[in-house]
Amino acid sequence: MNEEEKPHHQNKTDFKVNEDSKNQQLEQFREDPKDQFMTTDQGVRINHTDDSLKAGSRGPTLLEDFHFREKMTHLDHESIPERVVHARGSGAHGYFQPYESMAEFTKAKFLSNPSIKTPVFVRFSTVVGSRGSADTVRDARGFAVKFYTEEGNYDLVGNNIPVFFIQDAIKFPDLVHSIKPEPDSEMPQASAAHDTFWDFASLMPESTHMLMWVLSDRAIPRSFRMMEGFGVHTFRFINEAGKARFVKFHWRPTIGAHSLVWDEAQKLGGKDPDWLRRDLWEAIEMGNYPEFELSVQLVDEEDEFKFDFDLLDATKLIPEELVPLKPIGRMVLNRNPNNFFAETEQVAFHPGNLVPGIDVTNDPLLQGRLFSYVDTQLNRFNSANFTEVPINRPVCPVHNHNGAGFMKMTIGKGKVNYWPNSLGNGCPMMAPESAGGYVHHQEKVEGHKIRARSESFSDHYSQATLFWNSLTEPEKKHLVEAAHFELGKVETIAVRERQLANFYKVDPEFARRVAAGIGIEVPKDLEVISTGNYEENDASKQMKKGASVKESPAVSMERNKIETAKSRKVAILIEDGFDSNEVMQVKEALEAAGAQAKIISKLLGKRRSSTGEAMEVDKSHVTTGSIMFDAVYIPDGQQSIQAMKQEGDALHFISEAFKHCKPIATSGNGIALLERAFVLGVNFASNTSGEVMSHKGVVTAGSEADADEFAGQFIDAIKKHRHWDREEKTMVPA
Repeated sequence: MNEEEKPHHQNKTDFKVNEDSKNQQLEQFREDPKDQFMTTDQGVRINHTDDSLKAGSRGPTLLEDFHFREKMTHLDHESIPERVVHARGSGAHGYFQPYESMAEFTKAKFLSNPSIKTPVFVRFSTVVGSRGSADTVRDARGFAVKFYTEEGNYDLVGNNIPVFFIQDAIKFPDLVHSIKPEPDSEMPQASAAHDTFWDFASLMPESTHMLMWVLSDRAIPRSFRMMEGFGVHTFRFINEAGKARFVKFHWRPTIGAHSLVWDEAQKLGGKDPDWLRRDLWEAIEMGNYPEFELSVQLVDEEDEFKFDFDLLDATKLIPEELVPLKPIGRMVLNRNPNNFFAETEQVAFHPGNLVPGIDVTNDPLLQGRLFSYVDTQLNRFNSANFTEVPINRPVCPVHNHNGAGFMKMTIGKGKVNYWPNSLGNGCPMMAPESAGGYVHHQEKVEGHKIRARSESFSDHYSQATLFWNSLTEPEKKHLVEAAHFELGKVETIAVRERQLANFYKVDPEFARRVAAGIGIEVPKDLEVISTGNYEENDASKQMKKGASVKESPAVSMERNKIETAKSRKVAILIEDGFDSNEVMQVKEALEAAGAQAKIISKLLGKRRSSTGEAMEVDKSHVTTGSIMFDAVYIPDGQQSIQAMKQEGDALHFISEAFKHCKPIATSGNGIALLERAFVLGVNFASNTSGEVMSHKGVVTAGSEADADEFAGQFIDAIKKHRHWDREEKTMVPA
């Protein structure tokens, strides 16, 4: 066989040539942006990419903005098949019912009749991670509600934080690209703790207020059932008379807003990455239906400019001290999906899904979302007919000429599919406003076509300072520690320094506390800057004359804690030889208070009490941990306690719960177990036989103490959720 006759796979020279040829072929598609101008995909150079094209600096975004549409379209179509953002979600069905008629403020029918329960589907989600990421990462959370009203579907698509990172939607692709895994390494997953995000954030001072919320405990909720929701943007209510008011939406959980601690969140990501999803599912299955109260803040149109911030600025909130919340109804989630993909994954939200009586404003972030949400659903479903998927279908009749296409399920009758027509007797007809036809709010719009931001959007620090001022000391401590973690992962020192300069403008002491943990000294040139003395223009100076407050206790979870034991999870640690009578009394009291008690032991199976009764174990140490419970109870029983003294898992369970500031209760011999687990020299030995004592959330009782009193004090400790004054104990080995 001569050289030319050799099989191709045997010719190594040919293989090398082909490999080189492939590299040469690919080379033409590689680009190096160094020293190059930014362009559109058509090669047109871009001279401004920070603001969308608007009719006046506070006007609506214009459809002709080809750069914005191209930029947003690319982001919306980057991920197949999961959502680009909010990919990991959990859903539930339920209903919404108003407390009273809101007809004075809006003609939306579902808000006008207290006797009507409107069906809803809610999707809670993380923002950054993929579908396979963990539930408990530090992140903003989506809080999207689809109301199936008699007038059509209305979507309130919000987050668990009332503000956002950016002011104009044209920056959303940049935000998402920066916070997603870095494109060269595809790391890290579901985390903002890396260079590209903080590089972007440090160069965008408008993100500072949102960063404060994301670094706070708000970003690691204990449960979706214990998480607030916000509409973020300013919308409009319009009544039958045509009078419009600005409106902000708030969801408040009836059992209060609570968080994890960071150590718990990280451990849960490994122990149970489905923690929040499982918690929601199990609560509904058990009949502990999550409930949320919907409240609104209403502002008359004539008061639009009375504040020291712009109502159209999505990086700002309206302090409740200036505009109190008005509760208008409640939502109950009472049914889990039958099929995750068909419902939770295929549900498609859009802030432009409106009903008569509710309208949008010229908020430039909201304006961009009105385009982006439909576009991204087109990518996910590969069809405009995603509205015909059962979870997305309205409950009211749907009639239009929107044609055929992939996934079309409606079977249209007749030969007419256009308007106007006479062959179909002009049907479907136009609906006058009196018959429920949607009419957009009439607002005068004028201005030059311009890529610019309203000067009233220029204050980026005042509300970040307000947030910091409003927190309790434990909350501030957690926020600083979160900044140590996030910025501690940033390798580029210049990025850390730049972000520290932004934090200094929030509060110098806050910046110093952050600096102490990230190896950066506060630059000397910052020391001469007083808080808030950043460059101001005439408009921002004028805004500062408006209504304002220095702090808002309403933004603090600790200041607004709802004390309840309802649906709290309590671990009962036992081994053979436990006191069954005490267990049954305390367990009964816990369940009567609405708490859920689970029996935890070294191994699954049955455990025998000191008097011979058998009790089934719910979870073994290897499958659970203190991080999955809100409180810990160790019943008396000499044999049981002695066994746990020799079990590393049991000792770790107790000390970890103590470290995380959770309520702990024990009696009799169990007191010595606490002292062994804490290794702190904590001495409960002085507790005599007839006393019940509570010290920083640790409830102890002598063997002859009153069981009802003991259980009552333990339940009171559970109602407080956390006992933050225990955080001073830094030597807990957990």
